[in-house]
Amino acid sequence: MMEVREQRSELIQRIPRLRLAFSILLVLIGSCYWFVQVVQGGYYRELADNNRLNKVPINAPRGLIFDRHQRRLVDNVPSYDLLLDRSLASNLDASLDFATGILARPRTDLEQALASSRNSSQFAPVLIAESLSLSQVARFSAERLEHPEFDIDVGHLRVYRHGPLTAHLLGYLGEVTREDLVAEGSSYEPGDLAGKRGIELAFEKNLRGTDGERVVVVDSRGRPRSEYGSTLASPGTDVELTLDLELQQEAARYFENRVGSAVVLDPRNGDILVMVSAPSYNPNGFARRLDRSEWQALVEAPHNPLQNRALQNTHSPGSLFKIVVATAGLSEGVVDRSDSVFCGGSTTIYNRRFRCWKRSGHGWMRLREAIKESCDVYFYHLGQKLGISRIAEFARRFGLGERTGVPIAGEKQGLVPDLDWSLRVRGSTWYPGETISVAIGQGPLLATPLQIASMMAIVANGGLKMVPRLDRNAPVPAPVALPLDRAALETVREALWAVVNEKGTGASARVEGVDIAGKTGTVQVIEQKSWIDSEDLPFEHRDHAWFASFAPADHPELVVVVFVEHGGKGSRVAAPLAKILYERYFDNRGANRPS
Repeated sequence: MMEVREQRSELIQRIPRLRLAFSILLVLIGSCYWFVQVVQGGYYRELADNNRLNKVPINAPRGLIFDRHQRRLVDNVPSYDLLLDRSLASNLDASLDFATGILARPRTDLEQALASSRNSSQFAPVLIAESLSLSQVARFSAERLEHPEFDIDVGHLRVYRHGPLTAHLLGYLGEVTREDLVAEGSSYEPGDLAGKRGIELAFEKNLRGTDGERVVVVDSRGRPRSEYGSTLASPGTDVELTLDLELQQEAARYFENRVGSAVVLDPRNGDILVMVSAPSYNPNGFARRLDRSEWQALVEAPHNPLQNRALQNTHSPGSLFKIVVATAGLSEGVVDRSDSVFCGGSTTIYNRRFRCWKRSGHGWMRLREAIKESCDVYFYHLGQKLGISRIAEFARRFGLGERTGVPIAGEKQGLVPDLDWSLRVRGSTWYPGETISVAIGQGPLLATPLQIASMMAIVANGGLKMVPRLDRNAPVPAPVALPLDRAALETVREALWAVVNEKGTGASARVEGVDIAGKTGTVQVIEQKSWIDSEDLPFEHRDHAWFASFAPADHPELVVVVFVEHGGKGSRVAAPLAKILYERYFDNRGANRPS
């Protein structure tokens, strides 16, 4: 009996400890319940909503692109894509056979599309064909009762109205990359399209717009039952370019069977009216997602049609550079208008013979005549007097060797060589004989057609620099006054007028009633030790042709630069296109013509 009481007493002593343990357990359970229901309630409510609500994106239409006269360059048209809901297909093989018959495409294409979404939900629609015709859309719609597994998704297809004529300037769209998706502040989703080149890339933020979404109620198997709500998409902002479509078309037609580029800009505000690069490509092919073979064909095509030669290809400027050397000589007091040099067809400097382009020579040449006739011998001696350091300094004042600031990706910097460059890059000193070649725009001196256009705008403006621009509604930046002698520039401008209007090398660009000032340039591709017409050589060995100009000479409002790769002489090939563009521009304006 005593033993039972002792055991009962021990049990009673344990009850408070058990009560405490149960109390602690109840407090822990209550705390967890409170944490889940109150603290994390919103999170779990969202998870529950996602289990019954599906969000379907509504793609925002991209902004349109217009030229300076409100002519539409880029458009959006309805695009019809075919979706397949595998959960509604009673016989998937029969469904694919049915779709193949309407689409007239290989069944393997549809099977590949299905295979790419093998890991997605069985109830998620799969995109199996894009850009359906209206007749194909009608067929699928008519058979909806028999084949409920197919649905038509209406989207937007980017259409470039003028195809290759504006391809390099406008660019194209492409699917976003992994880098785009993980970039800071990115709102892209996998499969989104974004600007990849040209204006489409430069103005991506404006053109893209903001996507909307539809919220659809689905059942436990993910099948849609009703629409819960929607947020409308906000279209992208339209962009009005400084481009003049009519002039662009004229320049593009001229380059149909040529390789090169043309740039036209307004020196008063930097507006780019023309930017042509040839050969070109059709950007509409990218709207429907190029396959690998099509992309490979573009990449391997002759003369690289994807490259924008106006700002991505650099070449020696040839005799156009005589504008810089003449300005430097006058500004530095190395030469004046009355100084003369005799040209007998060649000259010897540093024990080396340098030829003039004219075999018989030009005779006695002053600066004005040397620019007008593009006498090489005159500028050989002027370059020798200046030296490479002063030549390079003035070249940089004219904007060579640096990007112009145009808002298109990929612009090359060009090259202005000097002693420091030679030591840094080549690891050797600069040789005086190289200065002689640079004085006529040959040697390692490199520039893009856009840089040359910017240089000519500085000459036209009397030493004021304008940044080239493409957005017509953007504020015009204030011009920058460059450290260039105004009197020297005026002397050079008079000589450039003579090049075109006094039977100089640019006479083929002359337009009746319009005072055009310009300069031709011919760039040797291979070294020639005798007087040979490069047009008799194989295409890849022929000279490059330049013509750079502005008009009217007294109050310039247009700069035209033409570059033809392996075209021969600038006077024969490049200047005639400038003539065409000036005629079209001033005929359209009806201005600056004498009565």
